[in-house]
Amino acid sequence: MSESFASLLDESLKSLDMQSGSIVSGVVLDVDKDWVTVHVGLKSEGVVSIDEFRNNEGELNISVGDEIEVALEAVEDGYGETRISREKARKITTWKMLEEALETGEFITGKIHNRVKGGFAVEVEVVKAFLPGSLVDVRPLKEAPDIENTVQEFKVIKLDYKRNNVVLSRKAVLEKNNSAVKVELLKNLEEGQIVKGIVKNITDYGAFIDLGGLDGLLHITDISWSRVANPSEFLKLGDEIDVKVLSFDKEKLRVSLGLKQIQNDPWENVESSYSIGGIYEAVVSNITDYGCFAQLEEGIEGLIHLSELDWTSKNIHPSKVVEMEQSLKVMILEIDHDKRRISLGLKQTKSNPWTEFSNKYSIGDKVSGNVKSITDFGIFVGLEGEIDGLIHSSDISESEDTNESLNEYKKGEKLECIVYAIDAERERISLKLSE
Repeated sequence: MSESFASLLDESLKSLDMQSGSIVSGVVLDVDKDWVTVHVGLKSEGVVSIDEFRNNEGELNISVGDEIEVALEAVEDGYGETRISREKARKITTWKMLEEALETGEFITGKIHNRVKGGFAVEVEVVKAFLPGSLVDVRPLKEAPDIENTVQEFKVIKLDYKRNNVVLSRKAVLEKNNSAVKVELLKNLEEGQIVKGIVKNITDYGAFIDLGGLDGLLHITDISWSRVANPSEFLKLGDEIDVKVLSFDKEKLRVSLGLKQIQNDPWENVESSYSIGGIYEAVVSNITDYGCFAQLEEGIEGLIHLSELDWTSKNIHPSKVVEMEQSLKVMILEIDHDKRRISLGLKQTKSNPWTEFSNKYSIGDKVSGNVKSITDFGIFVGLEGEIDGLIHSSDISESEDTNESLNEYKKGEKLECIVYAIDAERERISLKLSE
């Protein structure tokens, strides 16, 4: 007697993995507005909500006759329905793929969605993953690149199924891809070679230039022969520039670049352009506590020391005498070609009031001035040309108690004096009170 159909079906089901949670193949039998009917080889068909077949734009991508994979949620026992899920099948399949990628180190593909706290949300098939901000690019970026809503490759670095936690790295992919490119590019690099590059990143200390998969560092000191306060003054992101290869390390994959080196060094002809004692136009390029720097031309600047700024203003900040980008006439005091230093003088371009005083007055001449300050050793009197003369305390009174004599005078008081001694070179004038 032949076996019944039911018994034959039961035998066939035993040979298949029909446990709850199993992934099986099925054929779409019908598609209506709410459900998709799927035959998976069981006694009854299963139905899946039509929403499980819509893409992110809400469009359907399923048709009658399509072969799909579904997960069994409940197997029909002869009295009920078979319950299946396409979404669970996709999730189980995706997790298996992620586990395999974690073990093998192979890259997977995902779509970066929106920015979240600490990084980005990434969708890998139907599994949500996290891309930390520190693993977005090969170097820390103040602002993440424009990668939202883009499909990228990632390396799986952490999985936790129970907590539904998936952590990815885009940085690892870039490092691996770049490494092969870098090695190939380094084979063709030579010191002194002029290459084209794109400004990729700008920092306080320079800029990183993309040479076509290999980044080189353009240090701030190699951007221009003139003083560079901030690289962004000379470079902009995305600029294509010519740079010179200064040095490179094939093992560490490091390249040092120069921009100023492809231009003529202005210091090569500095002695023929400038002479000691000569007076030239210059522009204030930097102000410090000890003086200021003035640029004679692009790449050539000198220091005007505090002592060389003014004949009479000795103990004030340079900013009280000059201001940034001010045009000045300066004198060349010294040139040190080896150290690439030039000493400049500003006061030397003006009349020396000490010399003028010595040319105008002789010993014994009468002068007048106001008391500028009173010290233990005498009285400083302001003279023409904004210079001071000193009446020593011993010349004020013969009394041993000089303080008592000094107390008789007040700041601002006008005094009639006699020139006692003049030393223009040492900037000293001695006075005595007129009788």
